[in-house]
Amino acid sequence: MNVIWRNSVSCRRIRNVPHRYQSGNHPVVPLGSRILSDPAKVFEHNMWDHMQWSEEEEAAAKKKVEENSAVRVLLEEQVKYEDEASKYWDTFYKIHKNKFFKDRNWLLREFPEIIPVDQKTEQKLRELSWDHAKTSAADGFSRMHRPTMPQEKNHEERCGSSDSQSKAGLHFSNLDSKEHRKGPLKTELFPGSNATFRILEVGCGAGNSVFPILNTLQNAPESFLYCCDFASGAVELVKLHSSYRAAQCCAFVHDVCDEGLPYPFPDGILDVILLVFVLSSIHPDRMQGVVNRLSNLLKPGGMLLFRDYGRYDKTQLRFKKGHCLSENFYVRGDGTRAYFFTKGEVHNMFCKAGLDEKQNLVDRRLQVNRKKQVKMHRVWVQGKFQKPLHLTQKTSKLVFSLLSHG
Repeated sequence: MNVIWRNSVSCRRIRNVPHRYQSGNHPVVPLGSRILSDPAKVFEHNMWDHMQWSEEEEAAAKKKVEENSAVRVLLEEQVKYEDEASKYWDTFYKIHKNKFFKDRNWLLREFPEIIPVDQKTEQKLRELSWDHAKTSAADGFSRMHRPTMPQEKNHEERCGSSDSQSKAGLHFSNLDSKEHRKGPLKTELFPGSNATFRILEVGCGAGNSVFPILNTLQNAPESFLYCCDFASGAVELVKLHSSYRAAQCCAFVHDVCDEGLPYPFPDGILDVILLVFVLSSIHPDRMQGVVNRLSNLLKPGGMLLFRDYGRYDKTQLRFKKGHCLSENFYVRGDGTRAYFFTKGEVHNMFCKAGLDEKQNLVDRRLQVNRKKQVKMHRVWVQGKFQKPLHLTQKTSKLVFSLLSHG
């Protein structure tokens, strides 16, 4: 009965946790609020939100995709684009530096989960972490994850850190197999180990998300931001930026497609993963493995925030014949690639990785070139997926039954 009582108390706590994560059809700020009510005024603004397509517009988009995907890139060329993907992106950042993309100041409007909650709410969420869960019975909550710390040379050089973090990183890098056999390693052996709120941005590029986030986290010293990219030139741009703070940020080179490549921190510690316009650049056959690996990095209750190209976005429609690699997957002239998702594909991929869907929507907008009097449809998919709190199915049913009967 003590086991049942502890689990029932935990379930009541779950019910009482403030609703930090937004779900449903639209976030708090619903993807913009500029609605085109009078078609005659379409050229009065550069962008219109929540656009509905006519049957004619959708049919035209489908026809355009059929046309530009009729001729496929030769197989040997496809292999080259896959094997040398990092080289193409590295060349991209060497050419464009940090001038190509604008800073994503919209991130905090669409993804308020990036910001740590206040101290009181943070404590309530912490009670639901694995540290708390390990006090439950063996067949109740999952046991606490005991990570094996990855061994990686020159880790402290890749991440960049304050003096204390550098020493920790050095110790972390030089651990030998004997120390591994002594048991779980102390948490202070990796960058950001003292933080109470940890974020990872995958595919950080030149830092167009990193620095808006870091600027916001200035008043939250307990937070830590990891950011990675497999283009070494992009990571170097981030680390050389005047706003880069090694005490609160660790930028490192990483190929998310290499499932055996360790991260500079253990599994199960991240509160938030940001995956924005990154997954589309990965070969469709490797996407599920990437999402599965990222899911392992989240702590129970942690969130993966996703935004990427949607099917029939203007970018897809603009591709010429001979640029299609496979269905809805294209290569640009510079060798970088792009895939175009549907809402259903996104749902299946993240749910297969064991995450619960909190938001999954198609963001349709109308972009306008007022000078040329041209209208272009933009389509993106946005989602929020949460790592579940691990009650076993049997215990969950038992606790639910007890709570339902008072």
